[in-house]
Amino acid sequence: MREVAVIGVGDTKFGELWEYSLRDIGMQAGLTAVGDANIAGEQLDALYIGNMAAGSLIDQEHLGAMVADYSGLAQLHLPAVRIEAAGASGGMALRQGYMAVASGMHDFVMVAGAEKMTDVGDDEIPRIQMAGGDQQWEGLTGATMASLHAMIARRHMHEFGTTREQIASVAVKNHRNGALNPMAQFQKAVDIDVVLNATKVADPLGVFDCAPVSDGAAAMILAPLEIAKKYSEDPVVIAASAAATDTLALHHRSSITRFDSVKVAASKAYRYAGLSPKEIKIAEINDSYTISEILNIEDLGFFDKGKGGAATMEGMTEINGVVSVNTSGGLKSRGDPMGATGIAQAVEIVRQLRGKGEKRQVSNAECGLTLNVGGTGATSVVHILRRV
Repeated sequence: MREVAVIGVGDTKFGELWEYSLRDIGMQAGLTAVGDANIAGEQLDALYIGNMAAGSLIDQEHLGAMVADYSGLAQLHLPAVRIEAAGASGGMALRQGYMAVASGMHDFVMVAGAEKMTDVGDDEIPRIQMAGGDQQWEGLTGATMASLHAMIARRHMHEFGTTREQIASVAVKNHRNGALNPMAQFQKAVDIDVVLNATKVADPLGVFDCAPVSDGAAAMILAPLEIAKKYSEDPVVIAASAAATDTLALHHRSSITRFDSVKVAASKAYRYAGLSPKEIKIAEINDSYTISEILNIEDLGFFDKGKGGAATMEGMTEINGVVSVNTSGGLKSRGDPMGATGIAQAVEIVRQLRGKGEKRQVSNAECGLTLNVGGTGATSVVHILRRV
């Protein structure tokens, strides 16, 4: 297989983008990525678009054709495909684009993700998000994504002694990082008392433990490395791409304090890249709920099981800590437009590896990892990227 490089990235600000449609934000991110790659749109061979719920959110399906049409590429008749994997839709779109280029089928591919979530009422959002879980066994009983993660948090606290303050420290760190990111939805730091005293969503999780409802889009241009060097002075290689699945419902698993899909996808990615967890110094991972980040840094092998909360509170995941986690602000502060999240994670890693992380730049960043999770770990996608 060919080595695959990222030669262009683009994104929109995440947040409540009332004045823009899904078409608008998708075009903005895509055009920015094409410009960054120094190619013409006509050179693209294929589009892969991550999106979870446009049918429910804006009554629009058939997004591949729509994005190609409104990007001015319809006349090229190139294949344009929508990828859906719940909250991991963006990461899975990146994986599809990676495989298309690595296989030799395509040379220039755009991978993008977009979601417009604020066009429905607040009472509709939990129902739509819950479509990423098991509707028959969880949704119909009244469970929500927040309540399922609250159960995970309670069990983690029971098994490992994780404290409420340790869980809250995830939000404090990620808001501090998001305050440095001009594209983040929330650009304001919060202290731990604010997190602990916030209105409860599902005990023990409060408002500041949950990622917000967001609009936004992100895009990347992929090319084989031998061609990428002609277009980009600082291409970033995708050293590994791996994905795994698990049971849709939590109650079918032997443990709810680990996500086996994360462990399996990460193990494969480390093997493909020839790296160990200790060699990863920067990671963008799912923190749709604060407990998610704690589970994920454990299941990725950065810290022993049960030690993720303490590691976070002790500053080990801060910028330039043992591993710099969610320098963008993560889903919690940057925002979580579901289909765009996985692409936005990779965009942040590319900027860090290019040395363009600005005030949140990680020193001597050589390789980075992204983890995009769908549902309660039913789908996980891991990518490892490195500087050329």
